[in-house]
Amino acid sequence: MTLLVPFDGSTLSAAALERATDFGSFTGESVLALTVVPDKPEYALSRNWLGPEDPFDPEAIAERLGERVADIAPEAEFRYEIPEDVSSMGSVTTDVIRTIRTVAHEVEASVIFIGSENAGRVSSPVSSVGAPVSEDPSYDVYIIRHP
Repeated sequence: MTLLVPFDGSTLSAAALERATDFGSFTGESVLALTVVPDKPEYALSRNWLGPEDPFDPEAIAERLGERVADIAPEAEFRYEIPEDVSSMGSVTTDVIRTIRTVAHEVEASVIFIGSENAGRVSSPVSSVGAPVSEDPSYDVYIIRHP
């Protein structure tokens, strides 16, 4: 089984990665940090993944976040996804949620550690991945509220 950590580079996602790593050392489960990079420059700007004058390069963004994961949890595996099946009716957040849930099933995640900016404040705001990801009963969800 795998401990899955959606990682967006925020302070709370870093805390989630640290806690998942600690949890994995007790349970013997591997840790997978997952970054979802939608093909939307405005999303990257809103996450502070690039500056207003920086060129949008999803692979470069993923590489930087992968390096951050390696600094925080060298034993964790890193994976990034660029959603290809972008919904014309849904939001970017919907595409991120769908990708996290798909990967969770692929890797047979036993627990997802969520520490995104929005999930840390309230577990079900419109822009949070916390509530929709936690609706799936096939894995447990730990929401990290404090860094």
